[in-house]
Amino acid sequence: MKSILFVCSGNICRSPTAEGLARAQAAALGLDLLFDSAGTEDYHIGQAPDSRSRQVARERGTPIDALRARQIGVDDFHRFDLILAADRGHLRELNRLKPKMAPARVELQLPWCGIDTPDQVPDPYYGPVTGFGEVYDLLERATVGLLARLRAG
Repeated sequence: MKSILFVCSGNICRSPTAEGLARAQAAALGLDLLFDSAGTEDYHIGQAPDSRSRQVARERGTPIDALRARQIGVDDFHRFDLILAADRGHLRELNRLKPKMAPARVELQLPWCGIDTPDQVPDPYYGPVTGFGEVYDLLERATVGLLARLRAG
């Protein structure tokens, strides 16, 4: 797999954090992979990630300030090898949107990355900034698992 798309609701919290972490860790390992992120909804198209996501990412050394929210499109199912959903609701929506002949594999992110508990990335949007730190830590662990799985073939 060479191209991975991370998906959450509005593409301002979970999925851009996952994208930023994956890009940084893959680059550090010298891996040539394409990462992107999108939302199932159109709430924040063109906006930067949530300020709390950006703050936590900057503090932890993986800035995501340059990313901009977008909504997933049908072409993404042909462009990406793997589409990873943050939670089961996103997984259902992605499977509903996926064209029958599209080659993308659609999976729930954490289990695919080797994390069984929790099996969904919690949405920190309505909570305090500490929740964004917890999501960052969880996604950092998931990224290690993702890249290990991709390297193993």
